[in-house]
Amino acid sequence: MSSGGANFSSGGAYEMYMGRWSRLVAPVFLGWLSVPSGGRWLEVGSGTGELTRAILSGCDPASVLGVDPSTGLVESARDVVRDDRVRFEVGGAEELPIDAEGFDAVVSGLVLNFIPDVDAGIAGMVQAAKPGGTVAAYVWDYAGEMQIMRRFWDVAVELDPEAARFDEGLRESPLCEPDALTAHFKVAGLVDVKVRSIDVPAHFVDFDDYWAPFTGGQGSAPTYVMSLDEGARAVLREAVRNALPVGVDGSIDLIARAWAVFATRGICHTGTA
Repeated sequence: MSSGGANFSSGGAYEMYMGRWSRLVAPVFLGWLSVPSGGRWLEVGSGTGELTRAILSGCDPASVLGVDPSTGLVESARDVVRDDRVRFEVGGAEELPIDAEGFDAVVSGLVLNFIPDVDAGIAGMVQAAKPGGTVAAYVWDYAGEMQIMRRFWDVAVELDPEAARFDEGLRESPLCEPDALTAHFKVAGLVDVKVRSIDVPAHFVDFDDYWAPFTGGQGSAPTYVMSLDEGARAVLREAVRNALPVGVDGSIDLIARAWAVFATRGICHTGTA
């Protein structure tokens, strides 16, 4: 699951920020697809390899190829995912491996909204799939019930309107919602397009557990936090703390919502450049 334009270069930073939640989405997403055993899979934006690991453990694939533009994330995935059925390569959505047989399933987790030309990226996924194959993806609901981020940005933008230029909910919400995902998949010539939400629990033992990833310096919100001076950062920190639902034991329970989409490459579809 790649961070794409969020500027992640290390698996550790991504794991603290989003990896632990995206890992919960992956098995629900894959169960929804119901790709038959023994398939050839391609993951676009494979990141640290969490979706790949879920494919290996739950889908009985013949092979999985993970492609990601970040050399650092590819190296992390190679270190973590050790299985003879999988390999990871550096590359972007516009540079996908196309062969005569095609892949049974082409998937991406949390990456579509970071592809500069999303229609070209989806077209590449379609071309990589075999006729009748599955093309599917999921993205965070940044403008809605991705509460981890929404609670933070609502406070940050109220304190500092300039924060809006970092807010994924404002920048990326035109794609990260059901109608837009459906439209982009139909434009690519895919058929039987379906969309659903996937909600997973996001539990934090205390506020420090919630806040620590925002000081990591990688990703839109951490980049914004670390751009502030010490005083402004402290004000933001306390304002966010006061806006969160803190339990009597200090724990915080939110939800992380993703929108998922899947469709089929038509038997006669020739793809687009």
